[in-house]
Amino acid sequence: MITKIVFLFLIFMGVLAMFGKLRLPGAKRLASKKCPNCGRYRIGKGPCPCSGKAS
Repeated sequence: MITKIVFLFLIFMGVLAMFGKLRLPGAKRLASKKCPNCGRYRIGKGPCPCSGKAS
C-alpha cells in the first residue's frame, strides 16, 4: 500500500515538473516591456518616468 502512495506521488511530481518546464505565451513580449534603466514595467507607449535617471 505504501509503495502505491510513493509511486503515485512520484508520478504527480513528474507531471508538475513537465508543467513547470512550459513557457507561458507572451512571456518574451512581457519582458520587453520593462525599462532598460530601472527595470520597472512601462505602461502605454510613453517613456518611463525615471527618464534614464536610475543608477
